[in-house]
Amino acid sequence: MERFDLALSVPFTHRVCFTHDAFSLENSLLRDLLRESGGRRVLVYVEDAVAQAWPALASSISRYLSDGSVELCAIHIKPGAEACKADDSLVRHVWDQVEKSKIDRHSCILCVGGGAFLDAVGFGAATAHRGVRLLRFPTTTLSQDDSGVGVKNGINAFGKKNWIGSFAVPYAVINDFTFLHSQDPEISRLGLIEAIKVALVKDADFFSWIETNAAALAVLDHHALEECVKRSALWHARHITTGGDPFEMGSSRPLDFGHWAAHKMEQLSGFKLSHAAAVAVGLWLDVCYSVKAGLLDEADARRIATVLETMEMPMFDPQLLARDSSDQLAVLAGLEEFREHLGGRLTVLLLRAPGQGVDVHEMNHEWIAQCIDHMHKRATAAMR
Repeated sequence: MERFDLALSVPFTHRVCFTHDAFSLENSLLRDLLRESGGRRVLVYVEDAVAQAWPALASSISRYLSDGSVELCAIHIKPGAEACKADDSLVRHVWDQVEKSKIDRHSCILCVGGGAFLDAVGFGAATAHRGVRLLRFPTTTLSQDDSGVGVKNGINAFGKKNWIGSFAVPYAVINDFTFLHSQDPEISRLGLIEAIKVALVKDADFFSWIETNAAALAVLDHHALEECVKRSALWHARHITTGGDPFEMGSSRPLDFGHWAAHKMEQLSGFKLSHAAAVAVGLWLDVCYSVKAGLLDEADARRIATVLETMEMPMFDPQLLARDSSDQLAVLAGLEEFREHLGGRLTVLLLRAPGQGVDVHEMNHEWIAQCIDHMHKRATAAMR
């Protein structure tokens, strides 16, 4: 018997860009990226909500790509949001159009939309020809400060988030801040929860900055919003590129602080509860648990609560009270599903202090129940 362990290292460049009015003829960013990629053909997908908010967007894209440097094959406007991940219809549309348009691995798919839309189109791109170059244009706060700058693609299956998917580094991510300022204010503000999250687990100074600017962020002040999104996006990208585990081969998911409960709450709601709202509640649950476990000072928890309250983030949802057929809190099943997603030991990131996370490998169910009860009473009192 013989065994050979041969190391393999494949370099990737993760290009994360920030701009305004990316499809203005005077803006050369996309033109430069396409030239660098050597792309010959471009297939464009635009989420319908974005197209409705920006009626001239398709014609602007067409005009921008009409200089002869690339061949624009088609612009497809398709439904997005969580419904586009409920089945594989959008993914199959991407495959069909890649084949019909003769999109090859030296061509590009350009995708403009929110996180769920990027996930589904991105999975189609990642699996056609074993990977077609993808240029992502995240258009929401949540996708610009988190998921859109990541390397994950996927759709839901078996009632679970992102059960079918892939890791694929996009050729480039272009965060066009102009899109942010047409978004529904409540949805835009909720999307900043991922910035709060990454600050809490990665950068105490960033959390202090959010703390100082919470009132400005609550009203979506343009300068504060763009600065917050940029800092969050770069922290997410740095973790992927320098954290040592970009494709999550281990058991730790430090960027998923608060997500074990969030994913389960989304599932329990039939995905009617938005990801951002679920993360806000899940994050506060894990903050409360960190205090209960003796890891986090109550003073730091109060600081976090003040930020969440100032920025009008939800801190409780009735899904936390749902019971399963055995009369157990249904959200607790999220722990095993969280572990199962990667395998290995259960690994949940909790907090020692803002900017300092700590991995734990078990969660006390009774303490979780007590935290949920505390959250429920707090939320009920706040409504009086």
